[in-house]
Amino acid sequence: MEMGWLLWGTAVLLLLHVLMELSPTVNFALRIGFYCVLCLLASALAAVACLLVNGGRTVKNMRIIKAVVRTFKYFFGVRFEVKGLENFKVEGPAVILSNHQSVLDMMGLMEVLPDNCVQVGKKELMYMGSVGLIMYLGGVIFINRKSTSSAKMVMSEVAKAMVADNVKVWVYPEGTRNCTGDLLPFKKGAFHLAVQAQVPVIPVVYSSFTSFYNPKTKLFTSGKIKVEILPPIETKGLTSDDVTDLSDRCFSTMRETLFRLSGRP
Repeated sequence: MEMGWLLWGTAVLLLLHVLMELSPTVNFALRIGFYCVLCLLASALAAVACLLVNGGRTVKNMRIIKAVVRTFKYFFGVRFEVKGLENFKVEGPAVILSNHQSVLDMMGLMEVLPDNCVQVGKKELMYMGSVGLIMYLGGVIFINRKSTSSAKMVMSEVAKAMVADNVKVWVYPEGTRNCTGDLLPFKKGAFHLAVQAQVPVIPVVYSSFTSFYNPKTKLFTSGKIKVEILPPIETKGLTSDDVTDLSDRCFSTMRETLFRLSGRP
């Protein structure tokens, strides 16, 4: 009986391997499926560790989450080339901005995430089972993107908290995933946050994933991601009147860096 199950299991694995080699669609579906399952299982295990070590919701849990997620790259053959980590070493709080490409961004985030840093995410993520739980335990700040007044109120509270608690805040200024190899126009919330708190903005740019990950073409293979942390941009003395100019400067700098890292003219 055991030999029969072994033979059947081997046959299924061989069939899946053949299908993955022959069909990009099957390969993409299986790899994404595995990624989602890995996220759920790893989040559940990390949540237990966070509760045992730190007792509840705190940014300190990000160290545990970071250690767990950084193992994901070995499962998917993703390599990182990081430059500019010294730019995170600013005194006090800061607003960190980065481009937002896909579900794989979590691996890139945890590869470089500095200590005492929390992310801003959409409220819907809170209800994603163990993934939502681990985000809550890690101190992620959830905002309701459908309510402008609610988002502004949350950002106002974040500005006060980041200064009082001396934490950095990580924001995706595009507001949604964008796997086109370019940037979407930036929303102004992160820049209002930085100006209101009078803290520096630190841009972080990840090279385009499109050479190895593209949902439209069902491409998902191994690949390399270049990451560059750019020098901080000071906001001391700036007012709300300067927000548009600050946003435009960051957009231009990050877009040029994205194209350079991606080998695009």
